[in-house]
Amino acid sequence: MALQARAAGRRRPAQARRALPPIDRELAWVVAVALASRLAVWAVAAFAALLAAGSESPGSIGRQNELRFDDPRLTHPFGSGVDLAVAPMARWYAVWYLRIAGEGYGADPGLKAAFFPLYPLLVRALGIVLGGGPGGRLIASYAIALFAFVAAACVVYRLVRERRDRATARLAIVLLCAFPGSLWFGAPYAESLFLAAAAASLAWALQGRLWLAAAAGGLAAATRPVGVLLVLPLALVWWQRWRAGSALTWHALALLLVPAGIAAFAVLLAAGGAPALAFVDVQSAWARQTVGPLAGVWRAFEAAWLGVRQLASGSREVVYFGLAAGDPLRIAAMNVMLFAFLLAALGAMAVSWRRVPVALWLWALAVLAFALSVPAVPQPLMSLPRFLGPLFPLAWGVAVWARERRADAAVVVSAAVVLGAFAALYGSWNWIG
Repeated sequence: MALQARAAGRRRPAQARRALPPIDRELAWVVAVALASRLAVWAVAAFAALLAAGSESPGSIGRQNELRFDDPRLTHPFGSGVDLAVAPMARWYAVWYLRIAGEGYGADPGLKAAFFPLYPLLVRALGIVLGGGPGGRLIASYAIALFAFVAAACVVYRLVRERRDRATARLAIVLLCAFPGSLWFGAPYAESLFLAAAAASLAWALQGRLWLAAAAGGLAAATRPVGVLLVLPLALVWWQRWRAGSALTWHALALLLVPAGIAAFAVLLAAGGAPALAFVDVQSAWARQTVGPLAGVWRAFEAAWLGVRQLASGSREVVYFGLAAGDPLRIAAMNVMLFAFLLAALGAMAVSWRRVPVALWLWALAVLAFALSVPAVPQPLMSLPRFLGPLFPLAWGVAVWARERRADAAVVVSAAVVLGAFAALYGSWNWIG
């Protein structure tokens, strides 16, 4: 009898595995792909960082950027070989998030006010658990970003899997991971957390769980300012359900939870002695102007056309609005590249129409319109790839379109090649957004 009991005990785990719903077994694949993609990005960035450290002259662009924008106390806190592993993805805005996690905003936040608080607050909290200090916060920043990205990928997979099929869901995840804007997922940036909150919000909305959806939307708004735009798809879902008789009028009050995320940031700033709307006032310091989406597109086209002409002539004359902000040829190349991203985004919006739920498509449109409405000088589309990264409905729509045309491999390889180039530039302290 004892032998039979032990044999039954050994069989039970195998039976339990066979009893798992297929979707749960598939999520293991999603986790593996998400983590493998982040490892690949890190490997390229780390290799580029090592090459740059060994070959760059003191006057090179990458070295100048590193000296100007890096803070080794935050990005190289261990003083050992560990820094070689954790530093390559801690570039640019990561330094600001780490600084906020350690210092807070204070009475005079300055440029820190441009970075919303949920991510650095979580980094600070987990950093304390991990021993405190810059090293604990740096490890925490990676842990939170990676966990959020994996969670977001699982949510997106379930969404697509339940409404399409397994193959389309898998392709959507691969595209989400391979899109060049995914560079910042898993880095010490807020992008992964924003993606997770937005995906959860929209998934709950489609399930009719409006209060949970709005609460997640509030977290997204406390992570990135464009999170407040989730109120639009959530309002659409409420209206559709209200017309169908499955939602009450007062359920619309849930939508107030979304802007509450921004209101919480204002309260946090005011509590520290800073102006409550400092995050609005600081935008001018980043050379951004509010002009509307159509004017933003025109400025982007103008900058790209001037960039093409300047690259063709090889002239280093400052040609865009008379503003000197670095090497004119590099700025010209960036403007051309960013305009190509805009064209790709517009194409993705077009093919996603009617291929994804309308509420999700509306949210992607709203975020893209916002990004176009606040062009910067001299790069009107500055950071556009990073803004596009969390727009998972576009990955979903392009996945459906690519499978219809059997263009899966071409789309994935094209995106992955550009992502690799982005990772190399990022790791060597070259600005890409």
